[in-house]
Amino acid sequence: MNLSSLKEIKKALLEKQISSEQLVQACFDRIKEHDHEIGAFLHLYEEAVLAEARQVDLDRASGKEMLPLAGVPMAIKNNILVQGKKTTAGSKMLENYEAAYDATVVKHLRAAGMIIIGDTNLDEFAHGSSTENSAFFTTKNPWNTKKVPGGSSGGSAAAVASSFVPVALGSDTGGSIRQPAALCGVTGLKPTYGRVSRYGLIAMASSFDQIGPFGHSVDDVAEIFSVIVGNDEKDATSVESDVVVPELISQDVKGLRIGIPKEYFIEGMDSEVKKAVLAAAEIFKTNGAEIQEISLPHTEYAIATYYVVMPCEVASNLSRLDGIRYGHSAEGKSLLETYLAARGEGFGPEAKRRIMLGSFALSKGYADAYYKKALRVRSLIRQDFDEAFKHVDVILTPTSPTVAWDIGAKFADPLTMYLSDIYTVSANLAGIPALSLPCGFDQGLPIGLQLMAKPFDETCLFRAGKFYQTVTDWHLKRPAEF
Repeated sequence: MNLSSLKEIKKALLEKQISSEQLVQACFDRIKEHDHEIGAFLHLYEEAVLAEARQVDLDRASGKEMLPLAGVPMAIKNNILVQGKKTTAGSKMLENYEAAYDATVVKHLRAAGMIIIGDTNLDEFAHGSSTENSAFFTTKNPWNTKKVPGGSSGGSAAAVASSFVPVALGSDTGGSIRQPAALCGVTGLKPTYGRVSRYGLIAMASSFDQIGPFGHSVDDVAEIFSVIVGNDEKDATSVESDVVVPELISQDVKGLRIGIPKEYFIEGMDSEVKKAVLAAAEIFKTNGAEIQEISLPHTEYAIATYYVVMPCEVASNLSRLDGIRYGHSAEGKSLLETYLAARGEGFGPEAKRRIMLGSFALSKGYADAYYKKALRVRSLIRQDFDEAFKHVDVILTPTSPTVAWDIGAKFADPLTMYLSDIYTVSANLAGIPALSLPCGFDQGLPIGLQLMAKPFDETCLFRAGKFYQTVTDWHLKRPAEF
């Protein structure tokens, strides 16, 4: 049976070719065999999960009406709360924190009958693009274990790429779903800001963060998205919107207007990445889509804008972790020394760097020069997209300017690492949905294609992505070892 496809899993469960317990046990067996090489998971919930799977099988055997995803296993990023489980956000600051409640998305998954088998590794507090900033260990890319998987949701991307689980959840603040999806050769979605509740997500930057799914195909990503989407009274930024019905998504791209921004094809992009992305555009064109060059003139300021606004929100969100209210505790001779010791020991280098950057940009005398100016540029970037979507339905770009790089290659150079987000941060600044899907290989490593659409038009992304995956087989490729 194909452990990588929700469609095949649901069919096998319905026809009783396999039980939920057998399916979940197969996931654990695979993880035990291979995850020591990859490091995708931080925690597994084996005993409780197998009992949960057995109960699903008993309900199915008794003739009880079952939900379509009942008994289907998945994983979640370890910054999403699961009641009673350790939620560390990849940091020693929260190494022993146990969640007091379920995140809203976890409640939605449970209501759909899904079984969460464990949680995945991440850059500390989602600060990073390579999952090298985890306080516990570095996750490796299943295509080449000397390479990074991307980040910060590298654990979730690697878990899906390794077929440890068919689907997983991550969070995306500046590309942290799409970029690891590209580097690991899977499909990943950052929804429109507000379509998925952030309640129970440990915040990185509150005006950027969105929870979204990973899977091998657009179909699987769309199905999980339809489960987790919706308004939540516990999240004031969430909105009511129509639920996407995956079965009704069109695969026809005739007349679809696709824009290619000239600002995204610049020096520094790998030639093979450019070639693969433009080849994907040609496939759309030959099948009836209308391709046109567009301009997003403020793109060049996106990285600078993001790395001013985001650290300001990080500094604010992490201020509560002082060792007294929350987080790692330490002893000091005074209250100030206690704070300094707790935060000094609990936070890693990248978290400290972002806290200091944000605190500086918000400080008296600098807020006007940096933070407020960056907010104005953020509005201009959003206006660029608003104008573009008057003329096109979808914007097509690379997800990452390169394929996965060697572990350690950029770790000591934060500015170079930040530039790996160059094609993804704009969607977060503008709050629009974006999808990454595999579109080729370079040196045996996956290349990612990014599609962006206007707010709340995930269906258009799924339409384009689903079509692309019916005429190509990049998403069906698997690492040789798995």
